[in-house]
Amino acid sequence: MNAMLQTRFRVEGMDCPSCAAKIDTAVSRIAGVRAVSVSVTAGTMTVTHDGSLAAADVARKVTGLGYAANPLGDDRAPAQDGQAAGRSPDHQDHDHDGEPSHAAGGHDHGSSDGPWWRGEKGRLAILAGAALAAAYGIGLIVPATAAYAFTLAMAVGLIPIARRAVMAALNGTPFSIEMLMTVAAVGAVVIDASEEAAAVVFLFLVGELLEGVAAGRARDSIRSLAALVPRSALRIDADGTAREVAAAALAPGSTVLVRPGERMPADGEILSGDSAVDEAPVTGESMPVRKRPGDRVFAGTVNGEAALTIRVTAAAEDNTIARIVKLVEEAQERKAPTERFIDRFSRYYTPGVVAVAALVAVLPPLLAGGVWSEWVYKGLAVLLIGCPCALVISTPAAIAASLSAGARRGLLLKGGAVLERFGDLTAVAFDKTGTLTEGRPKVTDVLAFSATETEMLRLAAALETGSSHPLALAILERAKADGIAVPAATGARALAGRGVGAVVGGTEVFLGSPGAAGERAALPDAVRKAVAALNDEGKTVSLLVAGGVLTGAIAMRDEPRADAAKGLLALKEKGIRTVMLTGDNARTAKAIGDALGIEVHAELMPEDKSRIVGELKAQGLTVGKVGDGINDAPALAAADIGIAMGGGTDVALETADAAILHGRVGDVARMIDLSRRTMRNIAQNITIALGLKAVFLVTTVLGITGLWPAILADTGATVLVTANALRLLAGGKT
Repeated sequence: MNAMLQTRFRVEGMDCPSCAAKIDTAVSRIAGVRAVSVSVTAGTMTVTHDGSLAAADVARKVTGLGYAANPLGDDRAPAQDGQAAGRSPDHQDHDHDGEPSHAAGGHDHGSSDGPWWRGEKGRLAILAGAALAAAYGIGLIVPATAAYAFTLAMAVGLIPIARRAVMAALNGTPFSIEMLMTVAAVGAVVIDASEEAAAVVFLFLVGELLEGVAAGRARDSIRSLAALVPRSALRIDADGTAREVAAAALAPGSTVLVRPGERMPADGEILSGDSAVDEAPVTGESMPVRKRPGDRVFAGTVNGEAALTIRVTAAAEDNTIARIVKLVEEAQERKAPTERFIDRFSRYYTPGVVAVAALVAVLPPLLAGGVWSEWVYKGLAVLLIGCPCALVISTPAAIAASLSAGARRGLLLKGGAVLERFGDLTAVAFDKTGTLTEGRPKVTDVLAFSATETEMLRLAAALETGSSHPLALAILERAKADGIAVPAATGARALAGRGVGAVVGGTEVFLGSPGAAGERAALPDAVRKAVAALNDEGKTVSLLVAGGVLTGAIAMRDEPRADAAKGLLALKEKGIRTVMLTGDNARTAKAIGDALGIEVHAELMPEDKSRIVGELKAQGLTVGKVGDGINDAPALAAADIGIAMGGGTDVALETADAAILHGRVGDVARMIDLSRRTMRNIAQNITIALGLKAVFLVTTVLGITGLWPAILADTGATVLVTANALRLLAGGKT
C-alpha cells in the first residue's frame, strides 16, 4: 500500500533517549504501524501507519510502559513509502494551547511540567531518599536489622523501576537502563551489599529527576515562544464597536485594534496607523521596525507608539509563532546523521556491555581463582557504568538546543541533518531581488535643473498620487520621508511605457522616460551624460518636465539590504564562495554585484539558476541557495541546502530546508556558525560520555571504585552532557 497515514501524539513523561527507544520499539510492534519517529525534546511522536491503527491502541501501549500519549490533531495522508521510514510529515495539526491529558492509570515518569517535587519522579526520589535515611537510622539503632532495612529502602525505589523494565522487555527492549539497574540492585543484595544497592537506586532516581528537569528546560525554550501570543484581542465588529474576544477565535479577515504596548494577537496587515513594532521576539531584529498601512505584522510582536488597526491574515493555529513551534518540533523528530549513527551503535553497545559485565564477573573466579563476591560486585558496577544514556543523548540534546536557539532568532532549520550540513557549505548562491536587495525600488538621486529638490519631489509626488506602481511608490515614500506637502493634480493620464502627465497648480507637468521627456523639452548633452551614468549604475531614471521646461531627474534603484555587504564579507572570511544568480538585466546586476563584491550571473531563467547550482556542485562544492522560494524553487531544490529568505514566510516555512525570517544576509553566516558550534558541542558531549565511562571502567576493574561511583558515572555524565548542550540555547560560543 503506497498511501500511508500519519498520526502525531504528545507524549508525557519522556525525558531521556532510552524512553524514546522503548516507546519506538513498543509502538512499532503494533499491527499496521509502518514507522515511528519520537522526539524527546519536543515530547512528541509521529506514527506512520496504514490507516487501521486506533489512537487508543497507541495510548494503551505507551501507558503500559509508564508514560502517556495523546493524539494531536487528525490523521494526515500524503505520506508515501519513500517518506514513511521514520520521517515526520512537513505539515501536522498541533494543539499547542490545550493541556495534554494523562492516560488513565498514571505512570512512573510523570510530566516534567511544573515544580520538580510535584511530579511523580520528584515524589518517588523524595520517598526513596526518606526510606534510605530511615534505613541508616535503623541501622545505627539496631545494627542487626540494617541489611533488612536497606533492602526495604531499596525496594521502595526499585519496584517501579523493575515494573518498567519488565514492561519494556515484554515490548521488545530487554536491555533497557531499567533492566540493567534492576539486575545490578538485586545482584548487590544477593552478595550482601544491600546498603550500596539502596544508595544506588536512590542516586539513579535523582539522576532521572535531573534528566527530566534538563529535558523540561530544553522543551520549554521553544514552547515559551507560543506564550508570546496574547490570549485575548480587541476585535472591531461590523458596526464599529470594539469587543474583547479570545485571540484563538480570530478568523482571517477579522479587524483588530492593537494599542501601544500590546502584543499582536495574530498575523495581519496594517489597515491604519503608523508605529514602531518590536519584532525581536519573532525575528530577532534588535531595533523596532517602522510599520505603516499595507505592512505585515506577526503575532507576538509588540506595538510600540500608536494604535494600529490590523486585518487578520492567518488563523491562530496557522500564525507565524504557531508554525515556527510546529516546524521546530517536527525538525527535532528528524534525526541527524550523527544521531542515527549513535542510535545504531547503541543497539550493539548495550548488549556488549552486558556481555563484558558477565565476563568480568565470571572469568576471574573461574580462571584465576578470584573471589566470587568481589568480581560479581565489579561486574555489577560495569553494568551500571555501561548504560548508554549519556552517549545516546549527546547528539539530540545539542541539536534540539540549537534548533530552538535558532528559531528564537528567526533562523529556522528543518531538522538535524540540515543543521549538520550547514557547517559543510563551501559556496552560497544568492538571488538578487528581495534577497540581496530590499525587493522594492528607492529614490537614490534627485537632480534639480531649474527648480529646487523639494519642488521637484512635490511635483513628481502629485503626479504619482494614487498609483500602485513600484516606482511611483518610491517617489511617494521619499516625499513623505522629507515631509513634503503634496498638492492635488488634475487631468492625470498615464502614457503606457512612457510616463505620466497631469496639471499641477495650473502648470502642465510630465514625468517619464528620457526619450518621452525629450519630446517635450530639449535635453542638453550634460543631462544625457548624467542619465547614462545613472543607468550604468543600474538605476532607472525619470525626467520631470514642467511647463515645457526640463526641471530635473529622479533616479531609482532596488538598493542592497543594509547588511548585504557585511553579510557577504562574513561568508568570504569563512572561505565560502558567493555567487549572485538573477534574471535581471546584466547592467543592473553588475552594478549591484560591484557594490557588494560578489560574482554575478545575470539574465537567467529559473532553469539556468538550477543549472549553475548543478555546475557548482560538479566542481566539488557543497552549495547553499538563498532565494524567495517561488521563482527560485528549481535552484533551491537543486542545492544541497535551500534557504528561503525574508518576508515570504509562507514559502519560508513550507518549502526550503531552512528559512531566514528577518531577511538579513548576515544570517546565512550565523546559521553556519550555529552548525559549527553544534558539531563542536556534540564532539564535546561524546568525549564526556565515553571518557567518564572509560575512566570508571578501569578504576572499577582495578578495585578503586564501586557501585556508587558507577551510577554517578552514568547519571553524572548524562547531566553534564545535557547541561553542555543547553549552553547552545544562549547562542554563545562553545
